[in-house]
Amino acid sequence: MKEIRNIAIIAHVDHGKTTLVDQLLKQSKIFRQNQVVQERFLDSNDLERERGITILSKNISIPYKDIKINLIDTPGHADFGGEVERVLKLADGVLLLVDAFEGPMPQTRFVLEKALHLHLKPIIVINKIDRTDNRPAEVLDEIYDLFIDLNAHEDQLDFPVIYASGRNGWAVTDLKNEQKNLTPLLDTIINNIPSPKIEDGTTQMQVTTLDYNDFVGRIGIGRVFRGILQKQGQLSIIKRDGKVHPVTIKQLFVFEGLERTEVEEVDSGDICAIVGVEDIDIGDTIADSDNPEPLPIIAIDEPTISMNFTVNTSPFYGKEGKYVTSRHLRDRLLKELEHNVALQVEETGSPDTYKVSGRGILHLSVLIENMRREGYEFAVGPPKVIYKEINGKKTEPIELLVVDVPNESTGKVIELVGQRRGEMVKMEQKGSLTTLEFHIPARGLMGLRNKVLTATAGQGIMHHRFYQYEYFKGSIVQRQNGVLISMHDGQSTAYAINSLQDRGEFFIEPGDVVYRGQIVGEYNKDNDIEVHVQRGKKLTNMRASGSDKAVKIAPAVKFSLEETLEYIKDDELVEVTPESIRMRKFYLDPTERKRFNLKKV
Repeated sequence: MKEIRNIAIIAHVDHGKTTLVDQLLKQSKIFRQNQVVQERFLDSNDLERERGITILSKNISIPYKDIKINLIDTPGHADFGGEVERVLKLADGVLLLVDAFEGPMPQTRFVLEKALHLHLKPIIVINKIDRTDNRPAEVLDEIYDLFIDLNAHEDQLDFPVIYASGRNGWAVTDLKNEQKNLTPLLDTIINNIPSPKIEDGTTQMQVTTLDYNDFVGRIGIGRVFRGILQKQGQLSIIKRDGKVHPVTIKQLFVFEGLERTEVEEVDSGDICAIVGVEDIDIGDTIADSDNPEPLPIIAIDEPTISMNFTVNTSPFYGKEGKYVTSRHLRDRLLKELEHNVALQVEETGSPDTYKVSGRGILHLSVLIENMRREGYEFAVGPPKVIYKEINGKKTEPIELLVVDVPNESTGKVIELVGQRRGEMVKMEQKGSLTTLEFHIPARGLMGLRNKVLTATAGQGIMHHRFYQYEYFKGSIVQRQNGVLISMHDGQSTAYAINSLQDRGEFFIEPGDVVYRGQIVGEYNKDNDIEVHVQRGKKLTNMRASGSDKAVKIAPAVKFSLEETLEYIKDDELVEVTPESIRMRKFYLDPTERKRFNLKKV
């Protein structure tokens, strides 16, 4: 039997995991001779590549000295934390990547805590040593402090340290050594990560990740914990609720390099993918029919944020999207449930509206972005926090928020977070930056990023992750300003926008076609106002020198998808189409809006 090492790579967002894996693949000569090697190979979908974040975990293997190293690339963002937690079950050790300047960040702490809890053997990689502002000695001290903070076992504190530059493709055990290639890292993995324990007994394999393919349906990915998994074997599936029924595997794959290779059987300790079991789900155990023993159930993170997805009802309905009906919307959301386990979809009373709950705004906005790229057209309501009742009291999700700000902006940021019921728990200086840690209600994060960027002149860096549920913290001030609403349908004019500039900031450019009820800007005051942006200049044959000089219009404010979701209020929607993202009032007709506002009062 071939020797195996199972190792997961964990790190905070943008600490260089995927780039390091690229170099390992290149140096292991896994790419075929004529294969075009793209950057960040494992960030395979467009959205991952554009945003520079890993959304889905990936499995590959690297052959080295007759040993197969199964590498699992994990997401670094807190909204995909559930994915990381499950994937760690596949591994016997972890490669903890830490930026040589930033040091351990909130997500590093979150993932490391899970890894230590599972008694995985850690290897520390201090990455980006080629940065001019690197501080490896201090970062290593911070890592030791973090391990002690997390009550690491003495064996776990005795970890090997590698200094690396993922981008340049070298790693060394000592900074004085010659910087050649990544061989020292591979040697450290083989010498320090234990090979999988071989246990006696009947077959046991647990599904930790789901993949989906239109041709074969659900694909379960997991590790064989005991025995040998055979395609022809008599097997049963043990569901989360304890029900057992027989199954037949149609195809069985192992990961060889970047490919999946079909095999007849998989040895204990290896990671495989199974095809042909229709109702396979996360946490299910595939076991021997004669002796079906379940493995411990895997916890799946509960959603903390929900949004209403509804059919697009604007006058531009069907102009830009291919899939526009409620049936299309429903089918697509149910298809997403096939592999996106942290997502929940519920039907509301209305036939055209579905309540979709997820781990955070990023988690849901990734789904929305994927859907619009596939040609879907729909509208979404504002994100709402999911409250729970504990001991008869209302509780809400609290996030751990970490903000890195220039020293001179510290006071402004503390004040901003304080206004949103955030409590500061830690403050420390790192050179010219100060790191602030807060406990803040999840609803307090909505719209906070823009305010922090404004207060820090664009230099503030925010990260957050779910902390725990706590008793309700009280009301939080929402957006103070009202909005400018278009009065009519049609093309906006430079003349009209220019004459309305003193009313507020515009989100549209002259020439944009808008409809009645669409939000075209932010008003200076706290109420909403309707404006006539289609008005043209009355033409006469009288001329006066100077009155016709070129109009100067301030550039339109452009929002990203997440920013629009955080911006809108309860009576507003975001219209999402393959070509546009617009904000609009729920009721486009001004009379209906007034009636709705009177009811609220």
